[in-house]
Amino acid sequence: MTISNNAPIGVFDSGMGGLTVMQALAAKLPGERFLYLGDTARLPYGTKSADTVRRYALQAAHALTDHGVKLVVIACNTASVGLPYLQEALAPMPVIGVIEPGAAAALAVAPNGPIGVIATEGTVKGGAYVRAIHAHSTAPVVQQACPLFVPMAEEGLTDGPIAEAVAHRYLDPLMARLPKPKVLVLGCTHYPALKGVITRVVGPEVTLVDSAAITANAVERLLDEKGLRATEKPGEHHFYCTDAPDRFARVGEIFFGNPIDPGAVEQVDLQ
Repeated sequence: MTISNNAPIGVFDSGMGGLTVMQALAAKLPGERFLYLGDTARLPYGTKSADTVRRYALQAAHALTDHGVKLVVIACNTASVGLPYLQEALAPMPVIGVIEPGAAAALAVAPNGPIGVIATEGTVKGGAYVRAIHAHSTAPVVQQACPLFVPMAEEGLTDGPIAEAVAHRYLDPLMARLPKPKVLVLGCTHYPALKGVITRVVGPEVTLVDSAAITANAVERLLDEKGLRATEKPGEHHFYCTDAPDRFARVGEIFFGNPIDPGAVEQVDLQ
């Protein structure tokens, strides 16, 4: 497999939450072009079995490699659990996930813990953050699944009384633990859309870790290690989704932080 320096970087997620990662990547690496794929027809991944998530993730990654990307970013915490599987399946294509960078960032803030992790059911059950953190520290880790956060973020319900009530339902028990977590990992790329309400519920003394910026730093290092920095002026970013491209362009702006041209969004079938 020949990998071109001037090929785009591929980014995929189960839906639109991974656009927070792409936003950080585009800001960190303005000389690169990105292709984003959101599997909007089959989200959320967090309630699916591990085998199903691996299959979906491999299909998404292959769709990106078919478009000639030079690196694949798994901008989905649930799918990042299968990082070793995808790295083996796509070799020698470089593949990077969001869990290791997020775990490292949490340990940088609270090396001795306690560390809180909120994520989808699949990520919590898979225990990927616990393994990643305990590979470097014995810091105690407490987890909480927040399954309603994903559909709320996708529907734009990121603030107000509904968001506040749901956040209290999930986070109050976590914050009632003793000792109280010093840092809270937003273990799903959708959750940064709810950062405001999460901060109000857990309090300003708890540091929130959003793995998007940390992942962008990791991707930059990987490009340099592999000698894959682009040498030509980048073209326009392009977006793929598996359902409702008009809605993707409209709602995706919440996560991407910038308008998305509907003409730059194309529907694809991964099956």
